[in-house]
Amino acid sequence: MPRHSPAVQDYLKAIYMLPVEAGDDSRPVSTQSLSLRLGVSPASTTNMLKKLASLGLVDHASYHGAVLTEPGRKIALEVIRHHRLLETYLAEALGVPWDEVHAEAEVLEHVLSEELEDRIAARLGNPTVDPHGHPIPAKDGSMPPLSARLLWEASEGESVAVDRVSDAQGEALRYLARLGIRPGSRLQVVGRGPVGGPLFVSIEGDEEHVNALSKEISEVVWVA
Repeated sequence: MPRHSPAVQDYLKAIYMLPVEAGDDSRPVSTQSLSLRLGVSPASTTNMLKKLASLGLVDHASYHGAVLTEPGRKIALEVIRHHRLLETYLAEALGVPWDEVHAEAEVLEHVLSEELEDRIAARLGNPTVDPHGHPIPAKDGSMPPLSARLLWEASEGESVAVDRVSDAQGEALRYLARLGIRPGSRLQVVGRGPVGGPLFVSIEGDEEHVNALSKEISEVVWVA
C-alpha cells in the first residue's frame, strides 16, 4: 500500500464506507457527510478533497461530492483490511473485548506493514469476517455483497439474522453483548413501541426473554 498519511487514509476509508453503509456504493460522498464522519470542518474537508483529487485518488466536483478512483479504492480497501484483521487479532489472540478493538485498530491500521498483515492473516487462518461481522477484504481487494437492511426496518413478527454491527458504538456493543446478540444471532421481532421505539426482540432459543432495543441501537445492527 502506498505510504500516504493517516489523514489521507482516513478520508479514503470514509469515502468508501459511507456509501456502502447507505446501501449504494456508487453514490458520491458529500463534503458535509465527510465532515461529520471525520469530525473536521467543511473547509478542511474541501481542502483535503482537492489534495486527494490532485493525487488522482478521488474524482471531486464542487456540489456533486467525491468518489474514489481505482487507486483510491485500492488504498481504502487495504486500510480496511488492516483494520479488520487487527480487530480480529486483538479479539481472538489477545482477548480484547469487542467494544474496545475498534479504537486500537484505528491507530494501528496506519502503521501495519504488509509483511505483518500477512503473518496475522495466516495465524488467524485467513478469516473472512471481523468480530463485528464485517467482511475482511481479500488480499486482492475483493469484497462480498453486503446487506444494507437495518434491524430497525424489520417488521413486527419477522425473524431475521444479525449480519453485522457497527464497530464504532462501544456502548451499543456492550449492551448487545450483555443480551447475547452478535453476528449470526437469529432474532424474532415481537413488538415495536410508538414512533421512536423501542424495538422488542427475542433471541432464537430463548423466546421467553424479550429485550428492548432503542432506535439508536437498532440502527447500528444490519440484518439479513
